[in-house]
Amino acid sequence: MNLKTQYDCLNIDWNRVSEILKEVNMASFEGDVHKRCFENSHTVIFVFDNEKLVGFGRTISDGIYQAAIYDVAVLPEYQGKKIGSLIIEHILNSLPQCNFILYASPGKEPFYEKLNFRKMITGMALFRYPEMMQKKGFTE
Repeated sequence: MNLKTQYDCLNIDWNRVSEILKEVNMASFEGDVHKRCFENSHTVIFVFDNEKLVGFGRTISDGIYQAAIYDVAVLPEYQGKKIGSLIIEHILNSLPQCNFILYASPGKEPFYEKLNFRKMITGMALFRYPEMMQKKGFTE
């Protein structure tokens, strides 16, 4: 493995971002939607193995005390190789003074718990497609 990281949105294949998110059962938007989301984020990171995009993540934040982590995804064949930890570490280091929230894909909670994230007792969500999100295991 020859990993390299990128911290901006230049020359990213947004259709590939969309494909990876679909592959890991996360978002199902088209590439142009993800392009706008990442470009409007406070912090972004993309991880490549040589030229192959293998993972990424982003944060929206006020830059002062609150941040939300979104779209952390690693190709299945690269999971378990510390790439997700690398992504989260970069995000946390980019905003060291902030509190962070995220919602994990069902079954991925242990990964975040290893990185000191804790389940929220009062976390709430209002999703555009509530039935789908309940079916996917995000809500009760």
